[in-house]
Amino acid sequence: MVRGRLLKLWRAARRTMAPIEAWTSIVEDPATLRSYQSVRGLGGFVRSSWDEVNEIIAAANIYTVKRYGPDRVIGFSPIPAMSMVSYAAGSRYLSLIGGVCMSFYDWYCDLPPSSPQTWGEQTDVPESADWYNSTYIIAWGSNVPQTRTPDAHFFTEVRYKGAKTVAITPDYSEVAKLCDLWLYPKQGTDAALAMAVGHVILKEFHLAGKSAYFDDYCRRYSDMPMLVRLVKRGEAYVPDRFARASDFAGELGETNNPDWKTVAIDETSGKVVAPRGSVGYRWGEKGKWNLEDKAGQAGEQTRLQLSMIGRHDEVVSVAFPYFGGQEHEHFTASKHDEILTRNVAVKKLRLKDGEALVASVFDLFVANYGLDRGLGGANVAQSFDDDVPYTPAWQEKITGVKRDQVIRLAREFADNADKTHGKSMVIIGAAMNHWYHMDMNYRSIINMLVMCGCVGQSGGGWAHYVGQEKLRPQTGWTALAFALDWVRPPRHMNSTSFFYAHTDQWRYEHLSVREILSPLARAEEYTGSLIDFNVRAERMGWLPSAPQLQANPIGIARAAAAAGMDAQDYAARELKSGALKLSCEDPDNPVNFPRNLFVWRSNLLGSSGKGHEYFLKHLLGTQHGVQGKDLGEMGGDKPQEVAWRDPVPEGKLDLLVTLDFRMSTTCL
Repeated sequence: MVRGRLLKLWRAARRTMAPIEAWTSIVEDPATLRSYQSVRGLGGFVRSSWDEVNEIIAAANIYTVKRYGPDRVIGFSPIPAMSMVSYAAGSRYLSLIGGVCMSFYDWYCDLPPSSPQTWGEQTDVPESADWYNSTYIIAWGSNVPQTRTPDAHFFTEVRYKGAKTVAITPDYSEVAKLCDLWLYPKQGTDAALAMAVGHVILKEFHLAGKSAYFDDYCRRYSDMPMLVRLVKRGEAYVPDRFARASDFAGELGETNNPDWKTVAIDETSGKVVAPRGSVGYRWGEKGKWNLEDKAGQAGEQTRLQLSMIGRHDEVVSVAFPYFGGQEHEHFTASKHDEILTRNVAVKKLRLKDGEALVASVFDLFVANYGLDRGLGGANVAQSFDDDVPYTPAWQEKITGVKRDQVIRLAREFADNADKTHGKSMVIIGAAMNHWYHMDMNYRSIINMLVMCGCVGQSGGGWAHYVGQEKLRPQTGWTALAFALDWVRPPRHMNSTSFFYAHTDQWRYEHLSVREILSPLARAEEYTGSLIDFNVRAERMGWLPSAPQLQANPIGIARAAAAAGMDAQDYAARELKSGALKLSCEDPDNPVNFPRNLFVWRSNLLGSSGKGHEYFLKHLLGTQHGVQGKDLGEMGGDKPQEVAWRDPVPEGKLDLLVTLDFRMSTTCL
């Protein structure tokens, strides 16, 4: 079925023109283009034939590729695990013509940012069958029997082996009735609860030396022994960055990727070493990628030192950001309770650029949790009843959960992990991940799991609620799905950035960066609006970028060939000179519009179009209900990196194709 006005235009043009010429005549005439864009969503479909619609689609794609570039042809489809073959059918076609495959995981708010923030990967979690290997499970914001029905039997059956189950959810949900213990924090306060659990675990198991397993795990498999440089900021120091092999004058002997090799102190010798397994060992050398108790090129045996206490050179006051946003009479803070200072034991190191103070991640970690280690200073707790961030007493006021329940949960979770070497698990779900501060929610729980040696252990760690969505033959499937047998690399784009830019929601963004900035950040280094930071991330390669350049990439390749240069070198030169620019710097320029959008296996505009009305107005160009005023109308601060164009474009898509067996909202 085809929109009637478009089909009428097409058939009229085809009487005298070839297909590509016919499509050109339609979309390059603003009046004819607007005539069918403006009635999207108002019905008006008429029946056509496969031959006719295939010709329309092919003509539109060829025109777009020649006129603007293949990265103006976009496709969106959700998770491949829903059907690997049907996903690959569309993604392979797009990849073969140089089109763009959109992400789905971040767009649905399924991707927990905490995972790439912590590990640099996308939720490498166990499948649900691993629940059956656990001996202590917390279902935290995941209503297993109701929303994970096919997997729920693993959760219920493992109880018959003696596993204890705990539910943490504000409501008495389906999962709560299956559990031995139910904690019900106020909605959105999960991070406070998890931080208090971590406070108890650190004090009773780590600082008390109760678990040799935890100690060994954190030394070998976490970054807790690694050294962090401290810099003076006002009256206190702040953690700056990891100390690296490149900070030393050559005494560590690391010439390959020294900027990517973190350092620690060997407890036996007292020397600074570069432990194997950091990312710098991944490329350019062989056999040194595994996390082993070895360091450097010689591979000497090491036992990394977790804490500097007892071997420290001095004690300094270190500032930590505080996001609790509450007044407390029992702790001292500054800048409206946004900064906490706590004493930390540090070492002095002589580096290439002079003497520097360093602290271990472990010491900073424990200080952040507010534990008293006999170093003096403010904002530390001597008991769990002290109202200091992040004690059980402190969380009680925020979450409503009694402190004795938090202490009990922490002790049981950690004791089980100690005895089973990590078989304590948290099943975590969408109820946690759809909060604005979901990274804090998740990372506070990830902290618990790391300090208890659970991550990477069968029956332990975090089981994110998408854990059952696995592609078993993924290695072979990717070659099929993204045409890797034909050309590499494929064009991928994160949908969240793409739709934020191309539905022009950035023009209406009144949230200031200053409102969400850490109180310890240098505000002068964080200027601009949110879209500016997305553009900077694209420019630096931290985020994908599509459409990518303000020129047809086919034309760039031809120009490079004419100049006798490699296309990559040519593009880099032109970008550096300013002759070539990124599309993301001018999303409202017609040369940067996404022109053709394919949607299959998805109701993109009905189920997941966040900012639906902005889609209708700016992407589709049809009737809409946008009521907000943009920054031009409101007089707000406009972006620094992005060109502001008036009037704002309405109707960027020339062609929207939906493959569906029903008349969904997206079809309409």
